Amino acid sequence: MSGHWGILVSDPWLQNQFTQVELRSLKSHFMSMRRESGRLVIADLASKMSRLKVVGENLSEEERASCVKDLYQNTEEEVDFELFLKVYLKVQTFANSRTGSSPKNSSAFLKAATTTLLHTISESEKASYVAHINHYLAKDEFLKKYLPIDPSTNELFEIAKDGVLLCKLINVAVPGTIDERAINTKRILNPWERNENHTLCLNSAKAIGCTVVNIGTQDFIEGRRHLVLGVISQIIKIQLLADLDLKKTPQLLELLDDSKDMEELMNLPPEKILLRWMNFHLKKAGYKKIVTNFSSDVKDAEAYAHLLNILAPEHINPSTLAVKNPFERAKLVLEHADKMGCKRYLTARDIVEGSPNLNLAFVAHIFQHRNGLSAQTKQQMSLLETFPDDTQDSREERVFRLWMNSLGNSTYINNVFEDLRNGWVLLETLDKVSPGIVNWKIANKPPIKMPFRKVENCNQVVKIGKQLKFSLVNIAGNDIVQGNKKLILAYLWQLMRYNMLQLLKNLRFHSRGKEITDADILEWAKSKVISSGSQSRMDSFKDKSLSDGIFFLELLSSVQPRAVNWGLVTKGVTEQEKKMNATYIISIARKLGCSIFLLPEDITEVNQKMILTLTASIMSWCLKHPHEERTVGASDNESGSQLETTSNSTLDDSASDSSVDENGNM
Repeated sequence: MSGHWGILVSDPWLQNQFTQVELRSLKSHFMSMRRESGRLVIADLASKMSRLKVVGENLSEEERASCVKDLYQNTEEEVDFELFLKVYLKVQTFANSRTGSSPKNSSAFLKAATTTLLHTISESEKASYVAHINHYLAKDEFLKKYLPIDPSTNELFEIAKDGVLLCKLINVAVPGTIDERAINTKRILNPWERNENHTLCLNSAKAIGCTVVNIGTQDFIEGRRHLVLGVISQIIKIQLLADLDLKKTPQLLELLDDSKDMEELMNLPPEKILLRWMNFHLKKAGYKKIVTNFSSDVKDAEAYAHLLNILAPEHINPSTLAVKNPFERAKLVLEHADKMGCKRYLTARDIVEGSPNLNLAFVAHIFQHRNGLSAQTKQQMSLLETFPDDTQDSREERVFRLWMNSLGNSTYINNVFEDLRNGWVLLETLDKVSPGIVNWKIANKPPIKMPFRKVENCNQVVKIGKQLKFSLVNIAGNDIVQGNKKLILAYLWQLMRYNMLQLLKNLRFHSRGKEITDADILEWAKSKVISSGSQSRMDSFKDKSLSDGIFFLELLSSVQPRAVNWGLVTKGVTEQEKKMNATYIISIARKLGCSIFLLPEDITEVNQKMILTLTASIMSWCLKHPHEERTVGASDNESGSQLETTSNSTLDDSASDSSVDENGNM
């Protein structure tokens, strides 16, 4: 870390767990605790952590004390700031595991796997995921010498230690996420190369929607089984649920009773669509119950028996529904599934024990193999055509959703237009971006039944936005409650941009409290590339010449000379060459440690908002790693004075060529 932050935290793993804003807030709390008693020991933390959000709100003092005691036997050990951070992370993950396990949380699957303090793993889940990996990666040129993995051993975690397996698995789940040219695939990797692979993996996992809060590269290198398995389970889930989308599977329109329900269906998370699909077929099969989860509601295997009977009647076994023992029925269900090619992911024991992860995987696999829906009709086609093509809005929604989920909010966001309407997650995000800015005393925590309570939350969101100098002309709290897409996107862009600028301001010690602007980021990038001797130029964040990607490859090379293999770079003339360069840029940036959520199209089409986020992320990485910066040849004076000479201009500085209009659009 650069500047005065390096004094606070020297442990690289800890540095990766917090934003600079969070570190500053926690440092303030820590100093306050220590001042109160003059000396802070482990035994004091349970009571003093009551003032910390999440930890204080969701755990009693007794629970915090028990958690701390389990972790640290010597309660009289004096606490320095780094030890305080380690204890805080452990207690926070315990608190999150408690709140995240509620059945009301539709995405508990995403959080539970990576936030449990109990370092035990499900052998059944491990075996299931190993079978998945053996199947989908069997033909991979690099991995085939390691496969098949034996599920009865810990071989999976040993192979995962070099990072290649997880990177390849991400590409199976969401093809094209990682440019495989960026993966280090030597037979024996040195520690630096291994760390790069894990950094690429973690940043790419976030970019496809995984929750990886409080997980670092060291966890993979050390083979921490519960964390590795947690990430693997999320990646596999994303792959299995990929087709539960109207654009990919238009036949899902058959689930609608009324065309008015179409927008509601489009906004449902994949798990909910899967349940709706399952109940659609169960109703046709004459099953009287409604399945609401992938655990207790399927334990007796009756729902499965009816589902498979309607989907694959050619394999019906009359004994399945006649048998009284749930375990025996589950075995017959799996025999039926095996005959239609769908036995993967769970055992009869997993069904009767109600394993939510494996049951969800099983049902998703059935959907992929045979969804039982009619061929797309002309009526369905015309209905889909009535919805406008909002590709740009969808792309921006995706970026903001993934960014907010990466912050570790209490609720996993599946759709920003729906999931932000009660204002609560927006308030949580604001509190992470600017700690202490939210007045939680007047905030209404979900579930919120009264509409005016949602408006109260959203009114505070707008009020805080104005306090942060966002452009919010004609925006009111009710616009968010109503799900106004244009205004929500405008607000989120300004919030994300504010967060970037604040992080850069905190990192750049030499800014001396000056606000950092878009123009400063632009000038920094231009000067870095010029100082490296390159002829590439960027006149603005909407400079069409950026579409070939060469400027950003030069920029990445200037901040870390070994980052770019120029033998893999194309001339960027054709559209295909431009896309190849764009995917390489994104993977190289993530490999360095940049947390970015843009797509290759954002570079090739020069989406100025996303170009700004990419440039700011590279600048942030550079400021955090001054030693790598010096290897380029810049002197301390050159790197240190860059922002001393920039103007303290306003956020809509015209020099940045990316000013914001009255609704926050660029």
